[in-house]
Amino acid sequence: MKLLTTLAAAFVLSAFSRAAADPIYELRIYTCHDGKLDALQKRFRDHTCKLFEKHGMKNIGYWVPVDQDNGSKTTLIYVLEHASREAAKESFKAFGTDPEWQAARKASEEGGKILAKAPESIFMIPTNYSPALKIEKSGKPRVFEMRTYTTPPNKLDALHARFRDHTMKLFSKHGMSHLAYWTPIDADKGAGTKLIYILAHDSKQAGLASFGAFRADPEWIQAKAASEKDGSLTIEPHSEGVKSVYMKAVDFSPIQ
Repeated sequence: MKLLTTLAAAFVLSAFSRAAADPIYELRIYTCHDGKLDALQKRFRDHTCKLFEKHGMKNIGYWVPVDQDNGSKTTLIYVLEHASREAAKESFKAFGTDPEWQAARKASEEGGKILAKAPESIFMIPTNYSPALKIEKSGKPRVFEMRTYTTPPNKLDALHARFRDHTMKLFSKHGMSHLAYWTPIDADKGAGTKLIYILAHDSKQAGLASFGAFRADPEWIQAKAASEKDGSLTIEPHSEGVKSVYMKAVDFSPIQ
């Protein structure tokens, strides 16, 4: 019995150590003043990205929305990888006090402030069905789609099960590529009620066509009905429960 207890304790400790070593991800959304998006991208291209790496942050992907009503002229969306939440805090502290960053920021804002408001930041962890994140250039033009689902209380596990058992393979069947699936860490950012994921399509038109075929697929119709016999897995109205932003990668994005 003592041996079993010791082995169990060792297993728990090993699992905890692996979990503690897993990276976390940070989704950041910047909103610029009108006419300032090019200046923001230049600052990232020439300074910010390399300084992030210098201070222990890994650049994953940088995008701007395709459509004007989603901020195509004012918005930069990007994802960073951190070793841990504490590492992220220390990295941004070091970045903020770096003389090169301070000089670059000052020079870039000689004509006025670039950001219209404080950046939005969401710390996230991958779901257990998220594919390994591939940082690659596809070799052909493609667009990305960030989708955010908000569930009613106590429905997120059921949504995960539906993705794990049905949705992902049907996305693949209908020509959509998976980048990553995450859930927020913090309650005020949607922990327990939100799923955030990014897909890749050949084009926005291809993405819309793929979703049309997906929604008409009998297997999806059956899986959706079975999973929602006790109510919808996303909040109503649909426009609030499911949000979609089509995006294009900027030239300095590691993922293209």
